[in-house]
Amino acid sequence: MLIGEVARRSGVSARMLRHYESLGLVRPSERTGSGYREYSGDDIRRIFHIESLRSLGLSLREIGRALDEPGFAPAALVGDLIRQTRERIAAETELLTRLSRIDAAGPEGWEDVLHVVALLQALGSKSPDARQRAALSTAEQGPLPAAALVDAVLSEEDPNVAGALRWALVRADDSAALPLLAEALAAPDAAVRERAAQCLAELPDAEAATHLRHALTGPDTAVRARAAVALGNRGVPEAVPELVDMIVAGRNDTDAADALSVLADRAASAEHIATALVDRLDGPDTGAPARGRLTQALAGIPGPTATRALAGLTADEDRAVALTATYLLRLRDGER
Repeated sequence: MLIGEVARRSGVSARMLRHYESLGLVRPSERTGSGYREYSGDDIRRIFHIESLRSLGLSLREIGRALDEPGFAPAALVGDLIRQTRERIAAETELLTRLSRIDAAGPEGWEDVLHVVALLQALGSKSPDARQRAALSTAEQGPLPAAALVDAVLSEEDPNVAGALRWALVRADDSAALPLLAEALAAPDAAVRERAAQCLAELPDAEAATHLRHALTGPDTAVRARAAVALGNRGVPEAVPELVDMIVAGRNDTDAADALSVLADRAASAEHIATALVDRLDGPDTGAPARGRLTQALAGIPGPTATRALAGLTADEDRAVALTATYLLRLRDGER
């Protein structure tokens, strides 16, 4: 079969077939009487082998080795191709993300594009100071798209930079951040889940409170704690059971007690909270340290139920609890 026919049937151009020949990849087995290249069936099969290996991303040099070296083992080469492909996909994904962030910013000119690019580069800097400056610069230069800020804050480990990013996210006032943060509450990484909860806790939007309510029933204790404290400080009564659990377990118990005192501003809520604390005080599985924390939490709850509970605890068999209750009751009496 002559080169033109091979090119037509194989889809490989005559120019590429000549290039393969110059590299020694495919040498036509015969020549016609007029000197034209003539490819045999084996030659054509080799061409298809070459094209198949090219489709995997192998270079022509690697293809020559694969086809001609008897002892060639493909495993290592395939492993390299997998690694290179993953790196290429990661780079392309990063580029696509960056272009999406620029598009979301709605640039009106190249100056706007360059501004967004500079901020994105700064947010990805290895220097915490540079990242923090980039977050704070949104006060003067305008906010970044919320998606870019969410990506940055969910991956930020430096507490100062994270605080600046959360401030910038609140300032962005972009509803696009809420579904992204809600999705991150179920992320595989526990640190990302907690950062998402902390961001939602600082967003004043009512929809953020809805996502925090859902988080109260989730399996992650750190996320539940963030949600409960935030909701308690917003006056959401559904947070009470988790806040009481936090006090018993000693998880952020001071913040939990403060949130309960905020919730106890209304008389009905105060009685409900006091009852919940007393019930746990009397629980058979509540140890001495937990009873001490529950006693202290009662101090921030107004109303007769909390007062009666403290009065009874002054005679508690646990001396530390009794002394704490006596002290708190005196303070309570002094405030009347």
